[in-house]
Amino acid sequence: MKTNPNYSLDTRRYIISGAVILSVTIFVIRLFFLQVIDNDYKTWADSNAFLKKTMYPSRGMIYDRNGKLLVYNQPAYDVMLIMREIQPFDTLDFCNTVGITKAQFDKRITDIKDRRLNPGYSSYVPQVFMNQLSAQDYGVLQEKLYKFPGFYIQNRTIREYEYPNAAHVLGNIGEVNKQDIERDNYYVQGDYSGRSGVERSYEGALRGEKGVEILLRDAHGRTQGKYEDGKHDVNPVSGKNLTLSMDMDLQAYGEMLMQNKIGSIVMIEPTTGEILCMVSAPTFNPGMLVGRQRGRNHALLEKDPLNPLFDRTLMGIYPPGSTFKPAMGLIYLQEDVITLDTYYSCAYGYPALGGKPACHGHASPLSLIPALSTSCNSYFCWGLRDMIDSRRHYASVQEGLDVWKNHLVGMGYGYRLGVDLPGEKAGYIPNSKTYDKIYNGRWSSSTIISVAIGQGEVLATPLQICNMSAQIANRGYFYTPHIVSKIQDYELDTLYTNRRYTTINKQYYEYIAEGMRSAVVAGTCRGAALPDIAVCGKTGTAQNPHGKDHSVFMGFAPYEKPEVAISVLVENAGFGATYAVPIAKLMLQKYFAGEISPENKYTEERIIQTVLLPRNVVL
Repeated sequence: MKTNPNYSLDTRRYIISGAVILSVTIFVIRLFFLQVIDNDYKTWADSNAFLKKTMYPSRGMIYDRNGKLLVYNQPAYDVMLIMREIQPFDTLDFCNTVGITKAQFDKRITDIKDRRLNPGYSSYVPQVFMNQLSAQDYGVLQEKLYKFPGFYIQNRTIREYEYPNAAHVLGNIGEVNKQDIERDNYYVQGDYSGRSGVERSYEGALRGEKGVEILLRDAHGRTQGKYEDGKHDVNPVSGKNLTLSMDMDLQAYGEMLMQNKIGSIVMIEPTTGEILCMVSAPTFNPGMLVGRQRGRNHALLEKDPLNPLFDRTLMGIYPPGSTFKPAMGLIYLQEDVITLDTYYSCAYGYPALGGKPACHGHASPLSLIPALSTSCNSYFCWGLRDMIDSRRHYASVQEGLDVWKNHLVGMGYGYRLGVDLPGEKAGYIPNSKTYDKIYNGRWSSSTIISVAIGQGEVLATPLQICNMSAQIANRGYFYTPHIVSKIQDYELDTLYTNRRYTTINKQYYEYIAEGMRSAVVAGTCRGAALPDIAVCGKTGTAQNPHGKDHSVFMGFAPYEKPEVAISVLVENAGFGATYAVPIAKLMLQKYFAGEISPENKYTEERIIQTVLLPRNVVL
């Protein structure tokens, strides 16, 4: 059978045409993929002709309220590499120059190529090989850099601290992680951002804006100067400077008093909400978390049994103890449970509970102001009973307790205040559902009576306790506490400049302030008295199920026109008057006078020398 020659010719023509069309189509698709979709090709093409060097901005500096420079920048240097440009070189010589082992070199190269550890990796773009070289190490490497093709130096800055104080407030910076890069395209592998303190909460203002320098390269990869004389370069924009409300002298003095102790000191300016000091003890030198030793030092701090990385001013939650009684008095007054002429008996304890919780020795019966002055437990227990049990005010104990909680929330308890620092805890104020769940709906004031004196389920942070004192000083309102008072070229958020009024009438705060003044003049806070300043205060002895009670104090001064509010908490130190009160007195004198008077030098020395640490901790 013969084959039609025209048929065979047509078939071959179709096959060849189809093959050509298919090849062209594949080529066009591939070309489109390389030039439009695949950035790696463009990066490769650009990298042959250009070297784009990131120009890092100077991070904003940080000052205290008196203009003292706290945090500034020092030059540092990163070793960068472009993987495609690496040529054979003496790796041992390189390792000896930068002070690493061959194994460390190999691991770093492997990590750079691992896209799980280094998202967006490309062999055509610069990668960080080693960061934060000192000026000395940089000088040694710079002389030999020509021996190591593919490597170059990137200028950076690192943080420097003028004082060894306020580590929790100032915070620190560290290398960004994968989540940071995915969340914000500003960052690339090897960048740094604020990890804690104001460095973290004001990262957007402090970091500035990156620039870029475009260098022209020849066919051998050697730089030939700026591309078009720098016409396309973008200069970096420095970060904004911050002014803190903190007084560094006051902060440093507080840290000295709290050495070898566990606890906190918080001081707030009531008229603005500005935080004057935030002492968390134990603490550490912020300079420990700078440079190439950062990781090692951070690991050491994490292993410390006293947990110096833990900011107790914001994250510590404690029973407020008797510092809670002013809040209770305000609620009783507001809800018409008591008046200034309401008297309750004491007899050294709350009779309905067999004399527990115990009380101080004082006159009985007594009214609100003497009850605050002498810190009478029974008075505030009777008040809670009359508020939620008598049905005179509310239809049920549940309704009464929820009214109680709502007032406390208005005073700043039970929720985060919103301070401009990371890590703030909310504390805890129970509601009726809490007790319904525990007691199957069968409970009364006697079941939960310890909340009347700041124990039981009630928990608060030292910042909340100080804020309570600030609102009493203001007679009924407070500003959201904040540590930054000024951002260069920016206005503060209105969150920190607007008054927050509580649910309590102003007139009742006058009575509470009078009771706190009486406590210093003739009550449990006599140790806080200063000769020329009318100090108001309230002691607290917070029961601690894990050991000795905590010593607590809150107060403000002066009585008429308050300038400062304070809270002091010393863990496992016993009565409030034993340690919290004298520490508060010294801090207040330091604030008002700038120095400690001769008659208080003995107290100062005693506090400084006192060690209040767990027995198993070796200094």
